[in-house]
Amino acid sequence: MALRIMVVDDDVNIVEYLVNVLTAHGYETTGVTDREQALRFAAAQPPDLITLDMEMPGEAGPLLYKEIVALPGMEDTPFILICGLPGMHHAIPNAVATVNKPFDPEKLIGIIRETFPG
Repeated sequence: MALRIMVVDDDVNIVEYLVNVLTAHGYETTGVTDREQALRFAAAQPPDLITLDMEMPGEAGPLLYKEIVALPGMEDTPFILICGLPGMHHAIPNAVATVNKPFDPEKLIGIIRETFPG
């Protein structure tokens, strides 16, 4: 069974790009562009991993993180933070990595493979 990954970013182009890259690597991927979509999807179909844009307008990444991990079954879900702020991963206990935009898609795939070996 393929890993389920949720991509959360306010930029529809980034979401589309990441969904295409991750899907091409065999991951079951859903992209969302706001808080409500992220919470609805995470509650309905809990992902195995989330990429989270920490700098979405009107959406505080750390607050959205706290709302997601408060959902049943989501407390241990790993996150890859998409962020330009140094040290942000220290604010997010489940962060397995932080990547800056623009990023190398192969680096992102490598992080996912390290997080879920085999």
